[in-house]
Amino acid sequence: MGLELYLDLLSQPCRALYIFARSNNIPFEFKRVELTKGQHKTEEFRKVNVLMKVPALRDGSFTLAESIAILLYLVQKFKTPDHWYPSDLQKRARVNEYLSWQHANIRAKGSKLFLTKVLLPILTGQPLPPEKLEAATEELNVVLKQFEEKFLQDKPFIAGSEISLADLVALVELMQPVCAGYDLFEERPKLTEWRRRVEEAVGKQLFQEAHKEILNIKNVTADQFPPELMENFKQQLLKQV
Repeated sequence: MGLELYLDLLSQPCRALYIFARSNNIPFEFKRVELTKGQHKTEEFRKVNVLMKVPALRDGSFTLAESIAILLYLVQKFKTPDHWYPSDLQKRARVNEYLSWQHANIRAKGSKLFLTKVLLPILTGQPLPPEKLEAATEELNVVLKQFEEKFLQDKPFIAGSEISLADLVALVELMQPVCAGYDLFEERPKLTEWRRRVEEAVGKQLFQEAHKEILNIKNVTADQFPPELMENFKQQLLKQV
């Protein structure tokens, strides 16, 4: 049995894994787990990841959860080019620093805006109160400023002159609110140029392919969710926003 990646490209971490594996010619079998159909809650998937979340990896009898852990596993198993996770101590520390920070900041705030702007109105059938959207947007703007000033600064990439895991993880997260209709790159020339460099480094066509489905998220309707999953998902979202 070869390497299997369990993914749904609606998910930012799944897209990071997909782009990384494809851009590095890592052979894998794409096992699609459709979140909107509740396929991550099945007993079959639970055998791969008891946490019932994507992404997940199976390599023979070995299984692994959590996107960052999976990325690092692939880096080491397939000996990908050094720039992805530099051997230089300080450059690697910069990558680790961003990956440690991003969960509660770029990921959390970008996801909140996406859920608030797109998924909640779909699931509730009600327009979102403007003040909630404004608050979510402002929270994202705060961490975007921190990202530019602390992590990107005046460098081409987060760890220096070449792309790393940190850049790929960052950009797929930032694309989530963009796909919800909030162009956070507008009026941010430094971020725009950085985005262009990251896309070119992994291949623009591959990057666009990975984002094709999320770009059409606004076409999703409530009846595409299983009723039992929809109610549970709606209650979870209401708690978050």
